[in-house]
Amino acid sequence: MSSLIGWITIITFLVTLGFILWRPRGINEAIPATIGAIIVVLIGSVSISDLEGIANTISDAAITIMATIVMAIVLESFGFFHWMAEKLAEKAKGSGLRLFWYVNLLCFFMTLFFNNDGSILITTPILLMLLNNMGLKNHQKIPYLLSGALIATASSAPIGVSNIVNLIALKIVDMDLWLHTAMMFVPATLGLFLLTGLLFLRFRKDLPKTVPTDVLGLSRANYHPLKKRPGIQHASEKTRSRFMRNVLLFVFGVRCSLFLASFLNIPISVMAVLGSIVLLIWRWVNLKQSPVDIIKKTPWYIIIFAFSMYTIIYGLNNIGLTDWLITIMKPMVSGSLLNASVLMGGLLTVLSNIFNNHPALMVGTLTLMNMDLSLLELKIAYLANVIGSDMGALLLPMGTLATLMWMHIVRKGKVKITWMEYMKITFVVIPPATIFTLFILYYWVNWLFVGAL
Repeated sequence: MSSLIGWITIITFLVTLGFILWRPRGINEAIPATIGAIIVVLIGSVSISDLEGIANTISDAAITIMATIVMAIVLESFGFFHWMAEKLAEKAKGSGLRLFWYVNLLCFFMTLFFNNDGSILITTPILLMLLNNMGLKNHQKIPYLLSGALIATASSAPIGVSNIVNLIALKIVDMDLWLHTAMMFVPATLGLFLLTGLLFLRFRKDLPKTVPTDVLGLSRANYHPLKKRPGIQHASEKTRSRFMRNVLLFVFGVRCSLFLASFLNIPISVMAVLGSIVLLIWRWVNLKQSPVDIIKKTPWYIIIFAFSMYTIIYGLNNIGLTDWLITIMKPMVSGSLLNASVLMGGLLTVLSNIFNNHPALMVGTLTLMNMDLSLLELKIAYLANVIGSDMGALLLPMGTLATLMWMHIVRKGKVKITWMEYMKITFVVIPPATIFTLFILYYWVNWLFVGAL
């Protein structure tokens, strides 16, 4: 492949990434990604036959994530997240410190039950509504909002199904969802505990000692961008709570079915789609509304974005970027599980904060596949990549699209936070949490899985 094609591919990637991060006039990120993908195909960096393989790689992941987002939007139309906000205030019992832990617990479970982007999109406006109703000042809101965003994004590491890029990478390395969770859940969750603890220590002086407990009426508010009609009118609060718990149990059951499907070698998208269809029918029966409005609200552009970005990254792979990374990394990684964990996680942290975690994880995963590593080295290096792209990427706001989206939502909610204020927090808490998680990953995998793979 000529050097001219190589340079055009690199420039296309950088310009595309610039427009995605900049988003002039609020342009949808799928538009520059699509234009970039068309360019790399036209110049020959990616062939037509490559596109078929790319579509096969991302299809199951994209369908799974879209079905999950549909489920989240249905729950919002039920008034589920407003109910959760009221329960948060109730459980806090007037303690600002207790509210901090409940907010982070909510964000953790939101990502596990849905995905990191959906968690940011839905939870952040609800938290803004809750904190505004409590009458907190700007500096008192930031600890809850920023810690919630960091935990929501980093919480996509424990289970691969919570992030579309993680799912695509799983497909590339041919790793089952259940094995990913078995090897990753404990290290990543321990890392999240440490991250939350560090955030608490950093924010403790800014957290209000007491907060109001009377925040009723959240379910009637219209702040949330996905909610245009009131939810189901229940006869009593007890009936409402019972309904919400039943919905939550159903979503939990769907989530468990994804792991069962992975274990049985059934495409996990099948179970995700079936779950979303059942929930749509449930909504139709209770709200007497057809699924048409949900279909309109669903961000289908995510599929186009994922396909286009992977096409561009595949073009970088074809011009030799991964060969260059292999030359640098293979001597340091081969033969040592500890090096595979720490060095690959460190590399992905750097790449994610420079180029954003979506392309970084794809580049890192394609690099691994050509490094001729042993099976266990490949698995642990891939998991380290995920830690770097999900947690390490949080150093800078541009490291993840979820963080950029969060910055936009909180500013729209009239909470002021600058990039410098963001980095004053993340540069203190993210490096130790990421390094700790990478070391725990090594010791966990070495203890449980050496000899088993």
